[in-house]
Amino acid sequence: MKIDGMSCGMCEAHINDAIRKVFSVKKVTSSHRKGITELLIQDAVDTQLLKHAVEEFGYKVLDIRCEPYERQGFSLFKRK
Repeated sequence: MKIDGMSCGMCEAHINDAIRKVFSVKKVTSSHRKGITELLIQDAVDTQLLKHAVEEFGYKVLDIRCEPYERQGFSLFKRK
């Protein structure tokens, strides 16, 4: 999600808490410097509900993009 209005770490915490209250997320992280929030969730997301949860705290959701999760494995040996 791209979010406008975050200016500090407390803003990040407010958004993360708001999302956790509405959705059962595996992980949620926000960056006020990048203006983004990323969440890892197993079920489908109601984007309108997600937008409302964030904007209720005075932030502006600019974009929501959903992508399937691809696990990034760590290996010392590259596969070819």
